[in-house]
Amino acid sequence: MKNRLLLNAALVVLSTAAAAASLIPATSQAQSLQTLKNPPPDGAQLTFQLTDGTVLAQGNAHSDRFWVLTPDITGNYVNGTWKRVGNLPTGYSPTAMSSAILADGRVIIEGGEYNFGSFTLTNLGAIYDPTKATWTAVAPPRGWTNIGDSPSTVLANGHYLLGNKLNMSDAELNPKNMKWTVVGNTGKLDFNAEEGWTLMPDGTVFTVNVLNYPQSESYNPTSGTWSGLGSTITVLAGPPCCTCIRYPPKNKCYNPPGEVGPAILRPNGTVFATGASPRGGGAGHTAIYTPGVGWATGPDFPNGDDAGDNFASLLPNGNVLVQGSSGRLYDFNGSTLTDTGTTGNGASLMLLPTGQVLIGGARIFTGVGSFKPAWQPTIAAFPSAVTRGSAYPISGTQFNGLSQANAFGDELQTNTNFPLVRITNAATGHVFYTRTHDHSTMAVATGSATVSTNFDVPAGAETGASTLVVVANGIPSAPVLITVN
Repeated sequence: MKNRLLLNAALVVLSTAAAAASLIPATSQAQSLQTLKNPPPDGAQLTFQLTDGTVLAQGNAHSDRFWVLTPDITGNYVNGTWKRVGNLPTGYSPTAMSSAILADGRVIIEGGEYNFGSFTLTNLGAIYDPTKATWTAVAPPRGWTNIGDSPSTVLANGHYLLGNKLNMSDAELNPKNMKWTVVGNTGKLDFNAEEGWTLMPDGTVFTVNVLNYPQSESYNPTSGTWSGLGSTITVLAGPPCCTCIRYPPKNKCYNPPGEVGPAILRPNGTVFATGASPRGGGAGHTAIYTPGVGWATGPDFPNGDDAGDNFASLLPNGNVLVQGSSGRLYDFNGSTLTDTGTTGNGASLMLLPTGQVLIGGARIFTGVGSFKPAWQPTIAAFPSAVTRGSAYPISGTQFNGLSQANAFGDELQTNTNFPLVRITNAATGHVFYTRTHDHSTMAVATGSATVSTNFDVPAGAETGASTLVVVANGIPSAPVLITVN
């Protein structure tokens, strides 16, 4: 009996050490850019991190077709494999649309500046069910004949907030009953076109105005009202590209107000907002917003570059990786904006659970540095033993991370503020992501508040002693020991 206890204790120590080693984030290594062993079959104009650890990619040549990337048995996405999943509903093949991952794990896309390559500002939409690998059509808010490339976000309560591109109207979709509710827009400073929305820790939605530059404002979902946040000091909005673009169904005129860059909430609570090439030309400006304090001027882009209508991701070390219009990738560390010497070639950026950034579904950027322990999720209540094919609750703190972590100038939202649950078998080191769903909140930076989710143990998970972590925006919790039966 004594020898068995000693053996068990040794196994626990070895298991914990192995788990700790596997949790060293990729971002603690030297910066690198790797090409996936298996490129996406149809390219990938946009990618979404699904709650089961896989990646959903929209085809490049065929915008109505989707593929899923699964990491290898060690959790490595570079060696991952692709599988074709369901097409969008007939008649819907959008580009530059609104999108989000919902609290139940489904993916929603709405509208599109283009449909089958034609400028339409379509009001079509669809929702993807990862358990069935199928898309289903979603009706637009009542009376909305156009949606186009609109701003959107998932609110703390899990509702999907969508802005009407052509006016100040906003609507919330309740994913549980799939019903839209038009919400208030009192106090809105200008129409929604070309704005990007960032969810803040207090549940409000932050945006930088484009038409009414250089102003900024926020939306309070509780009161349904907008309020000003003041001038960004430096102009972030670029000039209009053109005037009077005709769009169906009534051949009306759309006058683009210009472009703006992505805005990312950082772990210290500030928002790093980037700009397009300004009126008159030259390098794009940046600005930093501190809640309760106001705006400060940030560094201009190197190389005369800018970030109008481009992607950005929050790295686990708290820095922001932002792509310039040249395709070059820049790193913002809170004070300086540095050329990383690498390029994204204009492709989409999306943060992976490894802390790496997937570029266009074809390459992976690994940064340097690591996260602070205070940023980690913590696990408070969990099952010590799980059975394959069964679902379990788990709770703790900071399960959604400190930010939505990904942004674009306006549309193409690929936020990752939700928990992933990763199980690593102690004997083999093999990694198994579970499917998480029905998160208790979609809020960011929840601090010491208890939050929860549910996870489904894969039928193919290996049995035996294992470790489990909760991952949020590429940052893992400390591991806990479980047994998989």
